[in-house]
Amino acid sequence: MSRQARLLLENTPHHIVQRGQNGEAIFTEEGDYNYYLENLKECKEELSVKVYGYCLMLNHVHLILDPCEDVASFGKLIKRLASRQTRFVNHKEKRTGSLWDGRYRSSPIEAETYLLACNRYVELNPVKAGIVEQAKDYHWSSYQQKVGMETMWIDQDSAYLDLSDNEMQRRQRYMDYINGQNIESETQLIQKALQRGQLTGTSRFVDQVEHRLGQRIEHRGPGRPRREKI
Repeated sequence: MSRQARLLLENTPHHIVQRGQNGEAIFTEEGDYNYYLENLKECKEELSVKVYGYCLMLNHVHLILDPCEDVASFGKLIKRLASRQTRFVNHKEKRTGSLWDGRYRSSPIEAETYLLACNRYVELNPVKAGIVEQAKDYHWSSYQQKVGMETMWIDQDSAYLDLSDNEMQRRQRYMDYINGQNIESETQLIQKALQRGQLTGTSRFVDQVEHRLGQRIEHRGPGRPRREKI
């Protein structure tokens, strides 16, 4: 049975997850994390892919990426990151073979309704895993950049910018949002969309994508999420 074709959309953010081979560790020391981020920063500029968020966990990686005009650049970036990290770790640990599981998971995101939610899902991963108590305590995610704790090299997405025209107020509102109430139905939708390779968004978004592609989207999600005060 052939596997389902990956759904990639230009000028659309995508939630990406890539896991280590057989659930094994990808990052075992600080240099491993730094090397991956250095390459992410370099590759995003070379391939004109926007990075809106990330979180590097012990045995998997979450990325929120926008391929902009060229969806082919999307696969090139992920392949380049994976192969460079494999060579780096294999050389360091004197090992051979792939560092990653075969196929990464991806889900296009409806920016105006679910992009902030996906960023929260990604940046709270180390909190949910019990590694840290708060997102601000984890060094290997995009959260510290967005709240002004680190120099920002990632791209500022429309949902983040819409929080406020004032930079300090925007950072505070983002902080409040990430650390606010976590809605279980929202989390389940994000997880299910990623597992199935479907759209993370409302029925209206699905309709728009179907019209845009001229084809039926098999899995359709629920409606608009509950609006939060931020």
